[in-house]
Amino acid sequence: MRMICQNEVVKTPRAITRVIFAIVLLVFSLTALPDVASNTEFDHFSTSFSLSGAHRSLDCESCHVRGIFKGTPKECNLCHVQGGAGSASAKPANHIRSTGICLDCHSDRSWTPVTRVDHSAVTGSCASCHNGSIAPGKHPTHIASSNSCDDCHSSNSWSNVNFDHAGVTGSCSSCHNGTTATGKHPTHITSTNSCDDCHRSTAWTPVTRVDHSAVTGSCASCHNGSIAPGKHPTHITSSNSCDDCHVVNTWLDVRFDHASVTGSCSSCHNGTTASGKHPTHIQTTAQCDDCHSSISWTPANLDHNSVSGSCSSCHNGSAATGKAGNHFVTSLQCDECHIVNTWSNIDFIHSSGGYPGDHRSNVQCLDCHQSNSQIPTWTSGAYKPDCAGCHAGDFKIGPHKKHENPDAKYNVSELRDCSGSCHIYSDSSLTTIKDRQSSEHRTTDGDF
Repeated sequence: MRMICQNEVVKTPRAITRVIFAIVLLVFSLTALPDVASNTEFDHFSTSFSLSGAHRSLDCESCHVRGIFKGTPKECNLCHVQGGAGSASAKPANHIRSTGICLDCHSDRSWTPVTRVDHSAVTGSCASCHNGSIAPGKHPTHIASSNSCDDCHSSNSWSNVNFDHAGVTGSCSSCHNGTTATGKHPTHITSTNSCDDCHRSTAWTPVTRVDHSAVTGSCASCHNGSIAPGKHPTHITSSNSCDDCHVVNTWLDVRFDHASVTGSCSSCHNGTTASGKHPTHIQTTAQCDDCHSSISWTPANLDHNSVSGSCSSCHNGSAATGKAGNHFVTSLQCDECHIVNTWSNIDFIHSSGGYPGDHRSNVQCLDCHQSNSQIPTWTSGAYKPDCAGCHAGDFKIGPHKKHENPDAKYNVSELRDCSGSCHIYSDSSLTTIKDRQSSEHRTTDGDF
């Protein structure tokens, strides 16, 4: 027994040494062998999600967190997002606003360079990228417009422009100046630079409307019969300022301004072109504005100098005020006694050859015209129209010596003209004048 035990004790160290060697050899062998796991190619296509680009070189744990395969996201935006699944890089904070489909712009091999931008995937406005920093912005000479690039440009090319005037914020003339875009033609009417006052943004012609408030030239600069309709051959004689009478909406809506008429009143007011004189109108060859205003026919401010008819043709009690019932009976016209300013200021000038002359004394009309008639009342009709016709009763024989040798006196008939000569002769032959007396009595004396 001891022999066996001794033999076993002797053999034990050797066995242990062999075991240790075997273990070491096994470990060495394992470390020397290729990494079977890392070199084993898994067919990811069999999962219905093939890996491409940079995704092929990722560790499985980059997507399959904690070895969980089920429910691993397949969309870009579920991994490449802040707090997304796995360790995928997320969109930076300054990334342009877009959808989550990374492949719309990026390749799966690398984030950069971005070889194309699919504008349909961009959710921000044009100007959020095309601001001159992130992407090219407007050129300094770009027309004044909104920041909606796609109003005119396509996402394929800047130069292929489909112009939308709705996006332009500048004035028409900021483009249509003959340099940036077509400007006014040399024969264009004189106007402001607001093209859209008359033109449409779809075509210059036809001009569907003319906004006259935008026209800076005179009416006649257009309405001359060539550029636009002018005066009709039968148009009244007037200035060329159409808007003095016409409105810009229609020719026929006329508000007449007489100040623009260059012809005479009667060139229009002839009963054909415009209302003329009424059949009962007073006789006159004067123009209407001698008495009437251009605002209304009535009331009239009568200019008697323009009346060609007699006074009585108007002042007959119908057309105009006539004689009162107690008026002096006469066939003379009104202006023989009255003036045109007032009836009451009477100033009659006797022009008849039989009138003896104005008397210095306060003689009234009725002193001679006692019947209130044009025909005077002669108290001694046999002596009319001489002084004695009225003053025969005032004649005194005594003072009126005619001649001496023998003495004789003048009678009324001989001295009927009180203002005539009254000579005293030396004898009855009346050949030699002894005493000359001329105009002893005069109408200018206060008494005889």
